[in-house]
Amino acid sequence: MPFDKTVFLPLDPDAVFELITQPERLRRWKTVAARVDLRVGGEYRWTIVPGHSAAGTYREIDPGKRVVFTWGWEGAPDLPPGASTVSITLDAVEGGTNLRLVHDGLTDEQAASHGEGWNHYLDRLVEFVSVGEIGLDPWSAAPDPIDEFTSAEATLVILERALRTLTQADLTRSTPCVDYNAAQLVDHLYESVAKIGGALGVKIADDPTASPEVRIADLAQQTLETFRKRGLDGTIDLGFAELPATIIASILNLEFLVHAWDFAMATGQNLEVSPVLSEYVLGLAHNTITSSLRENGSFGAAINIDESEESLKRLIAFTGRQVSVS
Repeated sequence: MPFDKTVFLPLDPDAVFELITQPERLRRWKTVAARVDLRVGGEYRWTIVPGHSAAGTYREIDPGKRVVFTWGWEGAPDLPPGASTVSITLDAVEGGTNLRLVHDGLTDEQAASHGEGWNHYLDRLVEFVSVGEIGLDPWSAAPDPIDEFTSAEATLVILERALRTLTQADLTRSTPCVDYNAAQLVDHLYESVAKIGGALGVKIADDPTASPEVRIADLAQQTLETFRKRGLDGTIDLGFAELPATIIASILNLEFLVHAWDFAMATGQNLEVSPVLSEYVLGLAHNTITSSLRENGSFGAAINIDESEESLKRLIAFTGRQVSVS
């Protein structure tokens, strides 16, 4: 039983084609992260919500007109990668483009559940095209169940949104992260994630000319994908130290969420974070930030605030940053 839906978008077909094939555009309305090899036979992997990644291969590519790819879910025995097919056809009409999405190869139950998902994301696509930047996807806000990896993927969404609006003028702004302006903090964040990625075998060429959001998101996607495949057992050699994999995963969570807060504070953004997520990362912080890390300057001394304050403020204060309290 196929899912079949058509929506109208007030853009030309080439612009719509980019929205459904390019990682930077997919992150605007559908994915947490995306890896795309856009050629016939090329593979893709889209993390749709934390802990749930769709994967498959491209079968047909006709830029501006049509794309066909296989579809399935990592770790799903009833619908593994490649088990079904998605066809998206773009037709130029007056004032824009009709996008028709057909998802074949599903059981009735799968068609119902995927219909709910496609309706949700096609609605977000229409909203994005109509009004520009849209709100945080509620399906990505609070992973359930939550672990180090799903939390890292959810915090990556927060970081991407904080980086997305950085302007050239913003890059010279001071940040709450002592000794770093926004541009320097982007470099610091990239180096920190690249060090973890490198220890996992990730090889990606840095492009300092790319936007901060693209630069960090592409590296983070590959690092998290590789880390998930490896798992949390044992230790990982970072060169300067060998640390438990669980601690390194916790560090990624802190890098993503705490620095997202830094960028938001530097540029006057409102950081939208689920209390479920910030409470979980706060727990990781308590298990990760040691006195030695504070002594070597990685984190400042914890600032005491009332336990009644929201968990994000308690997390930020625990890392040694000043926060306004109620």
